[in-house]
Amino acid sequence: MLKEKVISAPNGIIVLLFVIALLIIPIAMIIMAAKEAQGGPKPVATIVFWLIVWVADIVAMAGFFTVQPNQGVVLNLFGRYMGTVTDQGLRFANPFYTKKHVSLRVRNFETSKMKVNDKDGNPVEIAAVVVWKVVDTAEAIFHVDNYDNYVHVQSEAAVRNMATAYPYDSHEEHEISLRGHTAVVAKHLQGEIQDRLAVAGVEVVEARISYLAYAPEIAAAMLRRQQASAVIAARTKIVEGAVGMVEMALNELAKKNVVEFDEERKAAMVSNLLVVLCSENQVHPVVNTGTLYQ
Repeated sequence: MLKEKVISAPNGIIVLLFVIALLIIPIAMIIMAAKEAQGGPKPVATIVFWLIVWVADIVAMAGFFTVQPNQGVVLNLFGRYMGTVTDQGLRFANPFYTKKHVSLRVRNFETSKMKVNDKDGNPVEIAAVVVWKVVDTAEAIFHVDNYDNYVHVQSEAAVRNMATAYPYDSHEEHEISLRGHTAVVAKHLQGEIQDRLAVAGVEVVEARISYLAYAPEIAAAMLRRQQASAVIAARTKIVEGAVGMVEMALNELAKKNVVEFDEERKAAMVSNLLVVLCSENQVHPVVNTGTLYQ
């Protein structure tokens, strides 16, 4: 497999001055030779020589190319990889080299919204943002046909594969879900995409889910399920707190000898306190003028 080979190229400014000089000198020498040969034999050999030099100089001008910051130029000679130039500025190389510019800048894109089934089989819509850059120009150019399109297609495939590994929402305490564990899911997604893009000389800088929702056909049902789960969790917390407050009240009353309760009175007091503490509506007190046994 080809690996990137960084090479240096001559400074184009210096070579350009030399090329300009070679454009002028042959013309001047041909004119001088023609003047000296007036009335005598023509210096054909001299004229042909300088014409060849002039034509070669014109051909050499095809060897100039520029390298922008964070850019590499892949040089290829008749199908053979010669190296990559990353030095900035105007450069010169063999005019017969094929020169392919490759950006080394960090790029990003967002995948399309895709409908996939999560681990529980529920259809969800998901999209992700992928930040990437080329780190090996030789692999990017020669290992895949179009590395930019390859990145897009393989990233979407990785998102689909990753989404099937987790449920949308966790129903157990330590279960990883797409919605509740974004950092873990993002790390998995980045590794999934990197494995697929390594052959193209691409490094995945970051990958995160940008859109996540249940598919429209089950969104309403799942919303009711989430609401029910939230209500159950809230009521459980309220009941736990209410039981603790009742226990504290009974202990304090007994500790300070405010009043003595038998089991029936304790049950009645616990019942009243739980109704007051757990009720969703405002409770209206009722004054009992009799006894607990009436």
